[in-house]
Amino acid sequence: MSIHYERYERLKLLFIIISVTIVLSAMYFTHILVQKLSQQEKNKMEVWAEATRQLAIADENADMTLVLRVLNGNTSIPVVIVDQNDHLVNEDYGIRNIELPTENKAEFIKNEIKRLKGIHKPIVIDIDPKTKYYVYYDESFLIKNLSLFTYIILGVCIIFLIVAFLTFANTKKAEQNQLWVGFSKETAHQLGTPISSLLAWIEILKNMNIDKRLIGEMSEDINRLSIIAERFSKIGSRPILEEVPLVEVLEKALLYIKNRTSKKVEFVTTYNIPKDSHVKLTVSLFEWVIENLCKNAIDAMDGEGKIDIIVSEQQGYFNIDVKDTGKGIPKSKYKTVFHPGFTTKRRGWGLGLSFVKRIVQDYHAGKIFVKQSEIDVGTTFRIQLHKLNDNNIM
Repeated sequence: MSIHYERYERLKLLFIIISVTIVLSAMYFTHILVQKLSQQEKNKMEVWAEATRQLAIADENADMTLVLRVLNGNTSIPVVIVDQNDHLVNEDYGIRNIELPTENKAEFIKNEIKRLKGIHKPIVIDIDPKTKYYVYYDESFLIKNLSLFTYIILGVCIIFLIVAFLTFANTKKAEQNQLWVGFSKETAHQLGTPISSLLAWIEILKNMNIDKRLIGEMSEDINRLSIIAERFSKIGSRPILEEVPLVEVLEKALLYIKNRTSKKVEFVTTYNIPKDSHVKLTVSLFEWVIENLCKNAIDAMDGEGKIDIIVSEQQGYFNIDVKDTGKGIPKSKYKTVFHPGFTTKRRGWGLGLSFVKRIVQDYHAGKIFVKQSEIDVGTTFRIQLHKLNDNNIM
């Protein structure tokens, strides 16, 4: 089991390292690319600004073909040209690649100039000693998308990590489930041989001059071992559910516990349902649930106190409450008590409630939870089972 766990941890760590490396590498190279493209666009804007200056100072006979070609070549970078008073120089060539509204155009241009001032330092165009123009420009659509792409990569990788983590977690859980199933079936198999041997010895003892009461007690214990082996063998198998009277099943399970519990523990049963109410159960497994809950209650009360078994109806459900007068459970542990390995005992594996939850939820499509608990007052566990008319269990 530890080998599987160590392998899982190594794979998880390796996956995290690879994913983080990919994310950081993608972000780094995208950042470098954006910087290089930004520098290229700055160089283009400097050439464009110079072309604007040449156009502004040219006489009527100058050949402006190349200059106009440069100016018209800017089809992607938003740009405005303003004078010292932040007034647009010329609406025809002083603003490019910015879509102007049909209304409030002057206000829009004013706001755009203010916005562009916060993006890049202006490129100054010296027209003459007394006249200067200022070129303000934005990032092109390509650079904006590349910058956004960095965050998209980060987001996708985070989602990928979450999905991968959940997949690993489910894989680990499935692996643990397989181990539990294997452990249960192996236990049932190992119990089978000594049980068969003991049954043979019982038959031999019956033919000898042995106190029949002793043989009867031994037979009951062997029968109990057979029931336990049967329960373990059913873990991980498709449950076979039968329509059975709920009260009768509970009485049988409680009788076994009562006969093996100190008289200092009082059992009180309250059935607020018809005695012939039927449910679908795998009886041997459900008896295990009741026995485990009662044993936990007895341990919580240190072998002295009161256990109430209260059965009631709710819309679509039968509620079975197991209430003790024990130590109680902190509210923060209401869910933790069902986790494998959780125990407050010095001895024990902490598997009882874990098996109980699996039997109720996975095999009977029911629910089990801590209904209420108070420290040094007691705890109530509630089981909910589908009523037959609402039961869709196969």
